Amino acid sequence: MPARRIGVFGGTFDPIHIGHLVAAEEVRVECHLSRVVFVPAGSPPHKQGLNITPPEHRLAMVELALQDNPHLTVSTIDIDRPGPSYTVDMLSLLHEQWGAGTDIYFIMGRDSLADLPNWHEPQRLLQLAYLVCVDRPRYEVDMARLDAAIPGITERLVFVSIPGIAFSSSDIQRRVRAGRPIKYQTPEAVEAYIYAQNLYSPERDEAVER
Repeated sequence: MPARRIGVFGGTFDPIHIGHLVAAEEVRVECHLSRVVFVPAGSPPHKQGLNITPPEHRLAMVELALQDNPHLTVSTIDIDRPGPSYTVDMLSLLHEQWGAGTDIYFIMGRDSLADLPNWHEPQRLLQLAYLVCVDRPRYEVDMARLDAAIPGITERLVFVSIPGIAFSSSDIQRRVRAGRPIKYQTPEAVEAYIYAQNLYSPERDEAVER
């Protein structure tokens, strides 16, 4: 019996935006996945010391963004566990949940792929999941260097082209702080949540830093 295929899309999602959703849907269809599971990070190790929106707000925004697509779901497995949110630990836990009959396809951008040798236990990552790299503007990957640093990666790597949407979460944060519109850059329900909760405003940032 063929293994079922599930995509896993990890990230801070601060906030989730249209680019995330387009990438997930494109990968789902291209890689014949039964669904794509978004996993908001609890405590991203590469963002320690930065002003990150509390996980309950980031989770709420992801849930709002996915509510109209039954093929996109969310897991709190990273938020619910203590300590740094290392990808290999999260994928190991998902393997325990889903069993040996599931192949995991972990979705990342070219920027993350280029930095993969610096991740926690990158070789083990290849044992836990196939890697799906989606195009991201302005980033190139030296595959020869990457294969030398992480032997066998090319056999576990799939590239998927997606429509050219150059939004980023940090861009949306900056636009909110500057009073500029974010309509159509993130789902309408997420936009409404950002303003209702006063996320990314200078006043909220100042209050968090105190």
